[in-house]
Amino acid sequence: MATTSLDHDFLSRQKQRLLDLRRQLVAVGDAAGADEQALQAAAGGEPQDAGDDGERFAQQENDEALLGHNERRLAAVDRALEKIDEGTYGISDGNGEAIPRARLEAVPESCYTVEEAADQERIDRTR
Repeated sequence: MATTSLDHDFLSRQKQRLLDLRRQLVAVGDAAGADEQALQAAAGGEPQDAGDDGERFAQQENDEALLGHNERRLAAVDRALEKIDEGTYGISDGNGEAIPRARLEAVPESCYTVEEAADQERIDRTR
C-alpha cells in the first residue's frame, strides 16, 4: 500500500472543504425534495393537459437524476471524511496507490485514481 505525504494543513483544509460540500449537497437534496412536493401539490386532483404532464414528468426526471448524482457524491464525501479520520486520505480505495494531490485539490472527495474512476464510470454506463 502506498503512503501519503499530505501535510496536516492540507488535510485540515480538505476536511473543511468536504464538510462545506457535504452541507451544500444536503441542502440541494432538501430543496429538490421541497420542489417535488410543490409539483405534486400543484398537480393535486386537478385535470392536467398533456403539456402540463409532460413538463412535470421532465422536471421530475431531471430532479431524480440530480438527486441520484448528488447521493453518490455525498457517499464519496462521507468516505473521504472517513479516510481523513483513518489517516488513509490520498490513498486509493481500489489499488492502494497514492492519489495525486492535484486530483484531491480538484475533486476533494476522490477515493480512487483517475484511471480507476474512469474504469468504474465505463462499467456503470454499460449496466
